[in-house]
Amino acid sequence: MKRAAIYARFSTDLQNERSIEDQGALCRAYAAREGYEIVGLYEDRARSGGSLMGRDGILRLMEHARERKFDAVIVEALDRLSRDMEDLAGIHKRLTFAGVEIRAVHEGQVNTVLVGLRGLVGQLYREDNVHKIKRGLAGRVREGRSAGGLPYGYAPVAGEPGQRMIIDEQAEIVRRIFTEYVEGATPRDIAHEFNAEGIPAPRGRAWVQSAINGGAGRGYGILRNEIYIGRITWNRCHMVRDPETGKRIHRVNSASDLMTAAVPELAIVPIELWDAVQARLADVARIPATFHRKPKHLFSGMLRCVQLRHGRRRQRQKRPHALALLPPS
Repeated sequence: MKRAAIYARFSTDLQNERSIEDQGALCRAYAAREGYEIVGLYEDRARSGGSLMGRDGILRLMEHARERKFDAVIVEALDRLSRDMEDLAGIHKRLTFAGVEIRAVHEGQVNTVLVGLRGLVGQLYREDNVHKIKRGLAGRVREGRSAGGLPYGYAPVAGEPGQRMIIDEQAEIVRRIFTEYVEGATPRDIAHEFNAEGIPAPRGRAWVQSAINGGAGRGYGILRNEIYIGRITWNRCHMVRDPETGKRIHRVNSASDLMTAAVPELAIVPIELWDAVQARLADVARIPATFHRKPKHLFSGMLRCVQLRHGRRRQRQKRPHALALLPPS
């Protein structure tokens, strides 16, 4: 009998854990009909098919395939392996090179044509889901509800998705942050003060300056979040996946992509205090970064080694230009 491995995957925590067991049962029934002996089960629970990053199951399967531990991989459908065209084609190419065939329960032996078709369909399905989710979130914002996340100072309203209510004790802390910042305290000073007083942090065990200061591009951080003046701002940025690493990174959207909605009942900070804070943030942003850092030593950045500088200059003069290393055309 030929040896076969089963691979099963489901995408998110919202899906049923039994999905893995159900896929395994289908694959075992297929293996029995086709005369395969199951020698291993590989799985990825709550992992997106959009990337191989973080999917230990598929990575172990590929490693064992190179070691010829089985002759075939059985899946319920090809989109269990991947919903990315490039990744699915790469999996098929590497398994074929290792002498391992792919068998799908509903489609039989997989060939290049089927990989191309299913890869395209899987990626289109994934991208269409992204558009549908984004459309639903935009609808929430238009109705004055949150599109996600829970800023410090607010709590969700039970039974009303996207609705928020103010937590009075935390609202006092928010107003204190804005007031102290206008009076000259830095986010680091405020975080240190709160930790010394034992004030519970928004997340984790301690206050950190990034939670207070945030970043201008993405509009996060207590001092920059417009929810505190009764305005929901959504779609500041979007996520893209780095094709080299598989990691998701933020990209800032243009101003025309922003959506806002007025929610005056959620305002915590007076508009005058907000404007004063934004003015100081803008002033600080104009100061060169070198002025923000305290020198480690008294003469840090002021003294230079003349001999070392001349030595580096001679090295650069001796180093050939990159184009000079290419063979002549």
